[in-house]
Amino acid sequence: MTGAADLRRALRGIEVFANELPGFDPSKAPDTPVELFTEWLLEALSAGVREPHAMTLATADANGDPAARVLILKDVSPEGWQFASDTGSPKGRDLAARPYAALTFYWAPLARQVRVRGPVVRQSPELCAADFLARGAGARAETLLGRQSQPLADLAERDAQVEASLTRVESEPDLVAPGWTLYSVRPESVEFWQGDKERRHTRLIYVPSRDGWTKHMLWP
Repeated sequence: MTGAADLRRALRGIEVFANELPGFDPSKAPDTPVELFTEWLLEALSAGVREPHAMTLATADANGDPAARVLILKDVSPEGWQFASDTGSPKGRDLAARPYAALTFYWAPLARQVRVRGPVVRQSPELCAADFLARGAGARAETLLGRQSQPLADLAERDAQVEASLTRVESEPDLVAPGWTLYSVRPESVEFWQGDKERRHTRLIYVPSRDGWTKHMLWP
């Protein structure tokens, strides 16, 4: 078994920022964070980054205890960064108690991060239903069970219930899970972080202002 010292050495030996890294000139950044986010996301996609739309969503419950998990970005617009979940899930309950969240994107080959923080609002029932129906049949079948994060006795139980739910989805293709919700994070800040091999990282943050957005740099 690997000891703590061996693991520590292994961790310290992992090379970071191994690739040729892109430049980032904050003085040439666009006026809005949505524009720069779109540029960076498309550049990550062009660079072959797998699942560049995956992000960490951090929430807190009524007691202020944090939780984080990775899920998929649904859309981004001047209205905010969108994701979806069931209101009965742990993250749905957190957001009901404290409708505020943080998102983190990390594109390792480019040494780039984007961090979004702000209040969370629910989209209209029509948009929530459209998002649910755009999901694959298997994803809809699992969500319709409404059992996310509940204790599971064994995998056979899971498979049997999902198969039964999938049969229901196939017979009722317009069925929508009642708790399925499309959320938007309305940004109070959006930070763009470009890593550097010499640790001279470049950080640019956007914050809302009366006339749109204000930009300023941060120390690494």
